[in-house]
Amino acid sequence: MARRVKFHYNPETLSYERVPVKFWDVVGRIGIVLLTSAGIGLAFFFLFITFVESPKEKQLVIENARMRAQYKLLERRLDDLQPLLDDLQQRDDNLYRAILQAEPIPSGVRRSTLGNNRRYDDFADMANSDLIIEVTKRVDDLAKQIYIQSQSYDELVRLAKQNDKKLRHIPAIQPVLNKDLKRMASGYGVRIDPVYHTARFHAGMDFTAPIGTDIYVTGDGVVESAGWRQGYGNCITVNHGFGYVTLYAHMHKLGVRVGQKLTRGDIIGTVGNTGKSTGPHLHYEVRYQGKPVDPRNYYFLDLSPEQYDEMIQLSQNAGQMFD
Repeated sequence: MARRVKFHYNPETLSYERVPVKFWDVVGRIGIVLLTSAGIGLAFFFLFITFVESPKEKQLVIENARMRAQYKLLERRLDDLQPLLDDLQQRDDNLYRAILQAEPIPSGVRRSTLGNNRRYDDFADMANSDLIIEVTKRVDDLAKQIYIQSQSYDELVRLAKQNDKKLRHIPAIQPVLNKDLKRMASGYGVRIDPVYHTARFHAGMDFTAPIGTDIYVTGDGVVESAGWRQGYGNCITVNHGFGYVTLYAHMHKLGVRVGQKLTRGDIIGTVGNTGKSTGPHLHYEVRYQGKPVDPRNYYFLDLSPEQYDEMIQLSQNAGQMFD
């Protein structure tokens, strides 16, 4: 292709004269063309990488979505596990430790966090770092609570071995046969008096049963009293030692004498309707260090965990008592 030749009009000579082509002019034009081409190419490149995903990027997006779904599932499982652990902790503090006279574990110890948040710094640069850190913290906290609970059970086992004699004496069964839990009529706490129809504190638990039903002593001990007692009718108290005394009231017949040694499960008399009573039943109390305590915490040899939970619900009945 022939090179284009440029001319310009010379007014002095009234003729067209050829314009000489300079080297730097050529270089400049070439540079402009190259720069323009490069700019257009870069623009297309950035548009491509910005709006068009590569196969690898598409795969990463899919994996990222799957990971988020897995973490969400893990969060839901943690939500399900925490109430179960809370129930174990509640039984540990209010039942097992109460039985063995061990101090409850402070909630601040059970719920304390690990504190060193720098251990999660490695996750900061990861995708979905907030979600990963939050779930990891919850797993760590749950693991810590489980560890503390495990240590508590180890301590309770040691106490139980050290207190084998004590466990034989502590009240630990229901005073009448009540496997289906249908004989429990009124629990411990404020109830309505059946005679005066006013609210007053009920220091024990009432069990309905026909007159003549056997009554069992709930732990090893010695008969402290046996006879008529104002309000209680025919009544027996048993001293179990270690600060525990049990009381059995409104009995029909007394089957033991003062000073008699008893073994858990011995029959001490029968259910009656004596004293201040509105129907055949047994009024049962557990006292520790001279003060009444909730009997429902002292059936641990008689009830499964499921039955214990049902007993908790039944004992919260705020209805009328029988005495």
